[in-house]
Amino acid sequence: MDVNDTPRHRIGLTEAAIHLFAIAAVLALWEYASRQGWLNPLFFGRPSKIWAFLVGGFWEGPKLWIELGYTLLGTFFAFTLGALAAMLTGLLFVIFPAFDRAAQPYLTFLNAIPRIALAPLFMLWFGIGLGSKIAVGFSLTFFIVLAATVAGIRGVSGDTITLARSLGVSGGRIFFTITIPSAIPVIFSGLRLGLIYAMLGVVGAEIFASQHGLGQVLTFLQANFDTSGTLGILFVLAILGLAVTSLMSWLERHLLKWQ
Repeated sequence: MDVNDTPRHRIGLTEAAIHLFAIAAVLALWEYASRQGWLNPLFFGRPSKIWAFLVGGFWEGPKLWIELGYTLLGTFFAFTLGALAAMLTGLLFVIFPAFDRAAQPYLTFLNAIPRIALAPLFMLWFGIGLGSKIAVGFSLTFFIVLAATVAGIRGVSGDTITLARSLGVSGGRIFFTITIPSAIPVIFSGLRLGLIYAMLGVVGAEIFASQHGLGQVLTFLQANFDTSGTLGILFVLAILGLAVTSLMSWLERHLLKWQ
């Protein structure tokens, strides 16, 4: 084992311990202030009640697991479809620049429309089920990944491509062995951001109107002034966002080991 691994490991453990201590201190102070009446639980909630809500929803019954499943399913389809469509469109734009120039004004116009404002139309077209949530998430993911795909491919070094051509490498081989691999880091940055926005779009559409999903649970809790439950769902969404971002970062590191 590398002698440098041990100090690095110890530093990581120390930083984790500091973070845990800081979080525990904030929660303890929050709980104490709530019990003393310094903070009104109706407006700020209480950590013990948040914990009780999460335990009841995840450990004592399947309700929150079911709602979480609907949100994850919508996010998966919205991200997958949006990312694939965006990358294919980005490739077409690079291969056919005239098509890119013709489409840019329309794409800019569509991208300027607030997607949450389109939620009522999506629900009219696709219903209040999973389809409208996927449509909102798709619309957010598409433009982010499209911009990253085009930027990544066009950012490849022209000198490298010129050198390959001078050595007699075919255009197709240059594209698949030089252009695409060089563009992957930028594309992955767009994919990582697109995944977060896909989840935000799905949850936002669930908040607007839905039969299932964490967003629908959030709306119900807010309507009943259950601040602790609302904060519990927000905590779950934050952890979910951190998890999907970490997953994409891990996948990027493992796929780009060659760099």
